Amino acid sequence: MDLKKYIRDIPDFPKKGILFRDITTLIGDKDALREVVDIFVKKYKDEKIDIVVAAEARGFIIGGAIACGLNAGFVPVRKKGKLPHKTIGAEYDLEYGTDSLHMHEDAIVEGRRVLVIDDLLATGGTAKATCELVERTKGEVVEVGFIIELAGLKGREKLKDYKIFSQIVY
Repeated sequence: MDLKKYIRDIPDFPKKGILFRDITTLIGDKDALREVVDIFVKKYKDEKIDIVVAAEARGFIIGGAIACGLNAGFVPVRKKGKLPHKTIGAEYDLEYGTDSLHMHEDAIVEGRRVLVIDDLLATGGTAKATCELVERTKGEVVEVGFIIELAGLKGREKLKDYKIFSQIVY
């Protein structure tokens, strides 16, 4: 299945000069969504994944489905103040400033094998911060998986210490 045909390009969003790769059209199609999830599940089925970790919001959509397919748990990573229990945080750079992601401090038991999932690899900041949170809880990042990778933004360089898999590369 050619998954690229399910991705809508939105010029000048969220600001002029940006070409936004919109996956809502992909996840809105039952066959395309199933294909994306199945590709991840097939790739990682023999990796003994204990936990799938994904950052909000689009990562949640596919991360939970992948976790079910792998018979693994799911851990959400959220913006500050969105989780109800004690959290740990990691900062990452934005174009103008920084932001942070948070995870419950007890979300991952030491030694657990973790698959980090997100919809898009751009500059790599979100994924790198997510991996740092996993490592701070003594989890083992097995690999970082994406639906889309924007190769020109060089996010792989920021994630050079991890194995990376992208289903679609622009």
